Amino acid sequence: MFNTLFITGTDTGAGKTIVTSSLVAYWQKYHSNRTLGLMKPIQSGVGDCEWYQKLFNLQQTVEETTPQYFQAPLAPPIAAARENREVDLGVVWQSLNRMRSHSDFTLVEALGGLGSPITNEFTVADIAGEWKLPTVLVVPVKLGSISHAVANVALAKQTKINLLGIILNSIQPDGESGIADFTPIELVQKFTNVPVLGHIPYLENLEDVEKLAQVASNLDLEVLLPKNF
Repeated sequence: MFNTLFITGTDTGAGKTIVTSSLVAYWQKYHSNRTLGLMKPIQSGVGDCEWYQKLFNLQQTVEETTPQYFQAPLAPPIAAARENREVDLGVVWQSLNRMRSHSDFTLVEALGGLGSPITNEFTVADIAGEWKLPTVLVVPVKLGSISHAVANVALAKQTKINLLGIILNSIQPDGESGIADFTPIELVQKFTNVPVLGHIPYLENLEDVEKLAQVASNLDLEVLLPKNF
């Protein structure tokens, strides 16, 4: 059994925040008696931390949600250098362990794609692999996404990530036709050898928490959530 899920994507804008938000909404609706931890370990510029604080009633501080925050919307090592700081992965690791120790389940949203730099030495993939975080890869439904998925999965295997599966995310209102045209499930699974665990449809109102919980129920939650829930 695991009690942490690391949500990464093929790149910035793949839909990590939407997938994470849907899982938070689902958990708070159907497992409200269980504690949920939510973390964006490193953030550069205004973004996900503020979004989560606005959308959900989280029983945690901003610092617990995002232990490393930098002002400039750039890659963390570059944003940190602008402030004469360094990314401190020790702080992130300690914060994550504290959160996991008092949460029944912890969702961790990565930044960028698996190849995105976190420090001058480590990528997102390095951290997911070294910290042994069960991981799901978000792939946007658009032209070119299959090749990006293949590349990210190859990196995941290289860094020995426990990759549970892929979630497709529609970034345009083209529905099933978009999947058929750009990311056919059988083709994605064939070239990555990784199961597709579901699809998040295009959502016009991302602040509709009920709708977020509903679309999460279409995912393979038996794989994504702890087995005893």
